[in-house]
Amino acid sequence: MKREIYFAGGCYWGTEHFFRLINGVRETTVGFANGNGENPSYEEVYTDTTGFAETVRVVYEDEVVSLDFLLDCFFRSIDPFRLNGQGEDRGTRYRSGVYYTKDEDLPHIRAAFARVEARLGGKPVTECTPLKNFYPAEERHQAYLEKNPGGYCHISLRTFTYLRLVQDLRYLLGDETSLIAREANAAALIRERLGFFWIGFYNVDGEELVLGPFQGSPACQRIGFGRGVCGSAWKQDLSIVVPDVEKFPGHIACSSASRSEIVVPVRRDGKIIAVLDMDSDELSTFALSDALWLEEIVIIISKDCREGNV
Repeated sequence: MKREIYFAGGCYWGTEHFFRLINGVRETTVGFANGNGENPSYEEVYTDTTGFAETVRVVYEDEVVSLDFLLDCFFRSIDPFRLNGQGEDRGTRYRSGVYYTKDEDLPHIRAAFARVEARLGGKPVTECTPLKNFYPAEERHQAYLEKNPGGYCHISLRTFTYLRLVQDLRYLLGDETSLIAREANAAALIRERLGFFWIGFYNVDGEELVLGPFQGSPACQRIGFGRGVCGSAWKQDLSIVVPDVEKFPGHIACSSASRSEIVVPVRRDGKIIAVLDMDSDELSTFALSDALWLEEIVIIISKDCREGNV
């Protein structure tokens, strides 16, 4: 069944293009929401005196994509703590918001806000209100980045890459039940799309992590509980972003080429069964935004795999 939801995520050119890439999204329309007056022009809204926010109407097929997934993707595409602006854009017209037309959607929206607050440790300034009004923008603004591929977009290219990666991994891994097989294909696809120096998995074996499928140069074969970045992520049960590996206490130098690193635990039934490790040969490559996407990716990897690591 087709449903609709409205997202204000800064400049609507990039936000619309982002949602157009999600499987199950059937229609998108850019326009102006929750302001004063009727049928405002882009130029009027640009003055920041109308109260309207640049907004994207998203029509989706709920049998193909869930509202929960759309909401989580939205929050990964914005800074939920930035008031009246995203990227380089400033003004109330660029505020972030989720506007709904069905009361039954509100529990899902509130749950998404709660996930953001729990994961990021702060209350989002993103609005959450019923849709008051919505007026489509001029035709020249519709599907703008498809008409103008080199046009301005405040959303990073890596965010678009992660979005496609998440969706493609679901299809690639399918109903395969072997964790090793799922890890192997995931490592290959992540390396192909993101191209980092080293990408791979360490699987839990007693009190050690044992090297699993990977892409890159030879690596440490076993890492103890609590040792290095991988062992620390396992012990602390959280994703760890390291801008400079030389400054991480107890860093294990599997390769001298590694400069920065991110490690994300892989869980099944609430228990850590592996970690995803990504290394870059440049400093400060990874950020919390990478962790948010990779945490979604490891859920896909561990989904439906059977007990054991075969």
